[in-house]
Amino acid sequence: MNKAAASFALVAVLAAALTALSLAVARHGYPFGVIGVQRLDGIASADSFIPLAAIYFLAAMLMMILPLKAASIVLVNAADTIHWIVIALFATIVGCLAARWVFGQASAPWALLDWRYLFVAIIVGCHLAMNELRRNVLLRSLFFALFGVATLACLFWSFRI
Repeated sequence: MNKAAASFALVAVLAAALTALSLAVARHGYPFGVIGVQRLDGIASADSFIPLAAIYFLAAMLMMILPLKAASIVLVNAADTIHWIVIALFATIVGCLAARWVFGQASAPWALLDWRYLFVAIIVGCHLAMNELRRNVLLRSLFFALFGVATLACLFWSFRI
């Protein structure tokens, strides 16, 4: 958990610095600043977490039924990687919004109230609890079904309100 928090903080600071640099360059009238802000905004979307969640839940579902050695391969090469991607992507979003807030866009932090950011909390929470879920046979069976439903929901449900 400590490594995840440190990674989140560092990526958020780096993203905020790049966004602030781009906003400062754009404020001085150079078109390069606008390009930098657009590139950072291109990845800063709550919609990016839904397909990542589908892949993570499929990997988690496999970890519930595979033998220990095969499950560890899925954990290290899929689930753990997606966990870090989600942390880095969310930190980038937070950093970009923090820089916008510092540069006078007072409504920027309100973008974090999008309910689809719950996928970040769900993925990180599942990843932290994965060891306990694998240990208990009843929880393993229950979460196998739950992860299957979550995978299908992330793939086929629009999540539009």
